[in-house]
Amino acid sequence: MALVDLIRRRPVEAATLEGVAASLPKGATAGLLKRGKGLVVPLLLLLAWEVLSRLGVFAAHLVPSPTAVVEELHYLWQRGELFNHLWVTSLRVAWGFGVGVLAATILGALAGASNLARELLDPTIQGLKAVPSLAWVPLFILWFGIFETPKIALIAVGVFFPVYLNLMSAIQDSDRKLVEVGRIYRLSRFQQLRYILVPSTLPSYVVGLRSGLALGWMFVIAAELMGTSEGLGFLMIDGQMTGHPSIIVGSLLLFAFAGKATDGLLAMLTRPLLAWQDSFSGMNKGQGNA
Repeated sequence: MALVDLIRRRPVEAATLEGVAASLPKGATAGLLKRGKGLVVPLLLLLAWEVLSRLGVFAAHLVPSPTAVVEELHYLWQRGELFNHLWVTSLRVAWGFGVGVLAATILGALAGASNLARELLDPTIQGLKAVPSLAWVPLFILWFGIFETPKIALIAVGVFFPVYLNLMSAIQDSDRKLVEVGRIYRLSRFQQLRYILVPSTLPSYVVGLRSGLALGWMFVIAAELMGTSEGLGFLMIDGQMTGHPSIIVGSLLLFAFAGKATDGLLAMLTRPLLAWQDSFSGMNKGQGNA
């Protein structure tokens, strides 16, 4: 821990801390096999879906087969439409995520660090959290029109709340004893922030970021109902209006894929920030109750 390293450098007598055994790094093959397990259930579901569709269990005009969905998406890709819709939706989510995270980080840090700020801000924010996403649509259209601003604002609203709540709670739940140790060793406010508060809040903050990103992908569907002619949400509505269930199902699958891909990217980018964490990784084979 950064705080322990700082204390050890101080000219004071301190008890020697026992080193924690580092886990052996797993091989690349084991890592690939571990990640590959997550594909088992989706592949089985796709296989069952295809078989049942070919047997006529599902009506083709209601539940298209995976083959029909792939063919439709491939056709849209060849025409250049699919990439454009996916790109536009991704940009909206990225902008909304950035705005939501910035606002949530500022207000969450204030509410977590200051009792006065929390008493002033938190009741209002908790009340707004209960407002359904679609309820914001007419207000944002009235305020910002029907172009990109209301869409980004709606996505930012969805991203804001989990990031704000996780950061505020993480700051409040920081170990008071660590703060007291920092004061005993006369750490400055900046050093307390760097060596105590930031490491203790990062795990929860990262969870908030990932939850906020997932909600961003959920809110973008509602955002793309606001007078747009581009985006996966528009593509899905267009499939409904023109009677193409394969477009609707394909859009849903693309939302799922894009959400999972961006979540994996965010997890990869934030992993170095949590490299110090000695977390529980589940019960290994052969482990049991003592």
